[in-house]
Amino acid sequence: MTDTKNEPISTRNLDRYGSAALPWSRPRDVLASDTPTADLTFFVATVRPDGRPHSAGVGAVWVDDALYFQGGPGTRRSRNLAANPACSLSVRLRGIDLVLDGEAHRVTDPATLERVAAVYRAGGWPASVAGDAFTAPYSAPSAGPPPWHLYRVTLHSAVGVATAEPHGATRWDFTR
Repeated sequence: MTDTKNEPISTRNLDRYGSAALPWSRPRDVLASDTPTADLTFFVATVRPDGRPHSAGVGAVWVDDALYFQGGPGTRRSRNLAANPACSLSVRLRGIDLVLDGEAHRVTDPATLERVAAVYRAGGWPASVAGDAFTAPYSAPSAGPPPWHLYRVTLHSAVGVATAEPHGATRWDFTR
């Protein structure tokens, strides 16, 4: 299933050395193939109520053309997102460094929870759905205790800097 909201409406070449703009398909395809089985660490940045930034490592997965991550309701990231959904996620992918900016909203739809839990399980984390959240025998210490809320990122923009051929740097905008 393809979510057309996660297709860029504009692309801007940021490269200053003559390389062509990178297609969005490059990082999107790596996200789709490498999450959750590759050893990737995503960092999510959120905004505290007093305006100070907060960053934490999260286990994220790309499912059906959207990025998802989780966190316990008592974690700083979940409390920040409840007050302000603005966030930024960064990750070093195979051949491209990527920063994604957007909004993260909690997912409670049973079908989506089940679908994303299945992807996490395929990657080795034994997540299961309990009510409107995830549970499992373990998670990263930064996730807090169960249950864990699931968040879906609505992309506003992304910037990719290629670390392998073909090189380049590109910004993709997803909203006007």
